[in-house]
Amino acid sequence: MVFRNWEKELTEENFREQIAQAKEAWKNAEATEARAESVQYNQSEDLIVIKLKNGAIFCFPPSLAQGLEGASPEQLADVWLPPSGSSVHGESLDFELGIP
Repeated sequence: MVFRNWEKELTEENFREQIAQAKEAWKNAEATEARAESVQYNQSEDLIVIKLKNGAIFCFPPSLAQGLEGASPEQLADVWLPPSGSSVHGESLDFELGIP
C-alpha cells in the first residue's frame, strides 16, 4: 500500500521504521524523564506522595494544588497513575497533575 499525497511515501518499510523510532524515543524518555512509579495520599500527614522511578520521592500538601483544596480524605485517596507514569489523576475530583 502506497499513499503518495504525503510528504514521504507510506510504505511497509517506512511504517516499520517509524515504529522502531517511536520505540527508541519511548526508551529514551523512560531513561531520562521523570516518571512516577507510585502515588498515594498519606492521610496522617496530609500529603500526596509520589515516588519516581529514579528513587526520588516528591510530596506536597493537597492544599497547594489547584483543585485539591478542600477535598476529603476519601477523594484524595482516589489517585492513580497511567502506565506511562507521566501524570497523576484523581477520578472523583476530576484532576490531572503532570509529573515533568
